[in-house]
Amino acid sequence: MAASSATSVPVFKLYGETQHWPTPDLLHCESIPERSQLHNWIIRPHRHADLVHILFISQGSVELALEGTNHQLQGVVTIIVPAMAIHGFRFSPDVQGHIITLAKPLADHLHGLIGESSTLKKADFYRLPLSSQNGGNQPARIATLVSQIDQEYRQPATGRDRLLEALIQALVVELSRLSTAGHPAKRYGPRQSDKGRQHIEHYQALLEAHYREQPSIEALAEQVGVSSAHLNMLCRQIAGHSALQLLHERLLLEAKRQLTYTNMTIGQVSDSLGFSEPAYFTRFFKRNTALSPREFRLRQTAVNEIAK
Repeated sequence: MAASSATSVPVFKLYGETQHWPTPDLLHCESIPERSQLHNWIIRPHRHADLVHILFISQGSVELALEGTNHQLQGVVTIIVPAMAIHGFRFSPDVQGHIITLAKPLADHLHGLIGESSTLKKADFYRLPLSSQNGGNQPARIATLVSQIDQEYRQPATGRDRLLEALIQALVVELSRLSTAGHPAKRYGPRQSDKGRQHIEHYQALLEAHYREQPSIEALAEQVGVSSAHLNMLCRQIAGHSALQLLHERLLLEAKRQLTYTNMTIGQVSDSLGFSEPAYFTRFFKRNTALSPREFRLRQTAVNEIAK
């Protein structure tokens, strides 16, 4: 598999899909066979503007295309795919493992907690030995954390959000230790010469800091240092959506989270996200989800009750 040029690489919202982020959670977990078999074990080169993948492979093999280079990997392997890194996979049919996807707000939060040693902004892979000489059996600890994340994600219970956050933080710490331990795997940092990607990263950071204020795209573009037309062009090329659509997606994600995990009224959610009135928020939400905020909340409550 060879990665395509930047302008022709598709942008997926999830693992091999163009759909919206499907959950109010900031984390998504599934087995690798679960989805890759639907694509004949091949996920063609693509990228995500606002998602980070962590793959843990316990069995089988994968041909990994990562930032223009190919690698044949077998055995116990972890792969880190940061936002905007071009990547693709060709899995063997006997592959076993999981893929954990982090929404950018969670990835940025973890990176902030762990600091520059965090592995979440480095495209990387690690072939793990069956045992570790330093600090006990690190590969087994990583496998246990991945298994616990998968179990907790699939079977929601009291305190799920807190436990998932603790587990993913522990996993990122373990992976970051691999990154700083002189591991022989090659690293593929962001292309420093790619100004477009740097502009998008700056724009996404501004979005995360100010989305509740619903700033104008012109004002954000000025802070990035480009025209609004150029920012829109970059967003469409690299992220697959206009600058305004990216702002709306961030608002929608936060609205889903508040409707699912808080007791805030719809009016309070509307106010917290910078809408001038609840009716406008309701129209915005229904246009993007086909459900009113109330209908969405009732559906999430029913799903949570079934899961108990």
